[in-house]
Amino acid sequence: MVAANTPLHTPPSGPATAHHPSTTLSRHCSSNPFARFRPKPLPDPAAALLLSHRPKMDLPRRVAAPCFGSRRSKGLKVDPDFGGQEIFYADAKAAPEHLVIMVNGLIGSAADWRYAAGQFVKKLPDKVIVHRSECNSSRLTFDGVDTMGERLAKEVLAVVRCRPEVQKISFVAHSLGGLVARYAIGRLFHHIPRLESSGAPENSSAEEQKQHLEQFHHARIAGLEPVNFITFATPHLGSRGNKQFPVLGGLPFLERGASQTAHLVAGRSGKHLFLTDDDDDGKPPLLLRMVTDAEDLKFISALRSFKRRVAYANVNYDHMVGWRTSSIRRQHELPKSSVLMTNDKYPHIVFVEQSSPDDIFNKASLIIDQKVDLEEEMIRGLNQVPWIRVDVSFQKSRQRYIAHNTIQVKSYWLNSDGADVVFHMIDNFVL
Repeated sequence: MVAANTPLHTPPSGPATAHHPSTTLSRHCSSNPFARFRPKPLPDPAAALLLSHRPKMDLPRRVAAPCFGSRRSKGLKVDPDFGGQEIFYADAKAAPEHLVIMVNGLIGSAADWRYAAGQFVKKLPDKVIVHRSECNSSRLTFDGVDTMGERLAKEVLAVVRCRPEVQKISFVAHSLGGLVARYAIGRLFHHIPRLESSGAPENSSAEEQKQHLEQFHHARIAGLEPVNFITFATPHLGSRGNKQFPVLGGLPFLERGASQTAHLVAGRSGKHLFLTDDDDDGKPPLLLRMVTDAEDLKFISALRSFKRRVAYANVNYDHMVGWRTSSIRRQHELPKSSVLMTNDKYPHIVFVEQSSPDDIFNKASLIIDQKVDLEEEMIRGLNQVPWIRVDVSFQKSRQRYIAHNTIQVKSYWLNSDGADVVFHMIDNFVL
């Protein structure tokens, strides 16, 4: 498959190159070609407060549409929005109802998802609006998973406020961005009781009443129906442990040294990745807390609310994130080389494993006597919900040594061999 040839159009707020848009980021709601599908909303005092600190728009846009504009153009369109960028198909016949939030990794930006976002909208023009987040870009990614997660949650809420047509939400994240997205959904999660009475029999058991009650509640992320939660090369178990940070070659003394000095390179994010933040406030490491539900942050309930959770992981040549941590597996659970296979459509997808609730229960019963360390505790916590694990190998690719970026096609000119992985994600995306 080849890259899309559809021309990208950029609003007047930024220059465009011959192939890709390069917009000047502005802090206002993006122009919305779908405003014609519904009446424009009344001004929102909360939104006005949110926008009060942002640079002023040109007068015609502020007067005509506080959240929406009516400008349209042919083909794919990119609008600056909330420090990120939205991509949608300007000639769609109906307003897409599915919002896809794309999150960058360490020292990344919205540009990292440019290729994947374009392919998304090209293949599903009437179905999705893609928002590439950039509230956590460049050095802001050193601020810690929690701080970045709070920023992402605020950005998502701002986007949803200005997109009243969207009904569903999905997240696609790369590397550290997957942890940030997991934190953000914990903040954005809530249950909404349905209007119907539960009607549970009074003489039923407590468990039966609980199950019956759950049927009359539905989970929401930022007020929307959660559908897909997808990560690419995300260190779900952190970077601490043997070969979880592969560039160190699995050498114990280097891995110990990295744990002790990661904060000097990557700030609080380094502490979180290497689970050395337990001495900050006496609490367990943040990544360990993120495999449970807290009083105000429902991390596991938020993950469970999505229809599907997918973890794409590099089998080899990823020097930043190990195979175990990105696929949420124990060492003995990693597929053997004899079962890794390729196909013509997705040549770099070598194994797909889909777990079920029964699989989770059976595995849990087999490891009761296993030693429980931090990594094992995180695996057990995250495996409370089923995952689809997609293993990727660029072993025969010339781009294999930059597999960490190739898996998401960070730059098409450098990472084009990862295009089939992007297509695999889109082809299996649940709408």
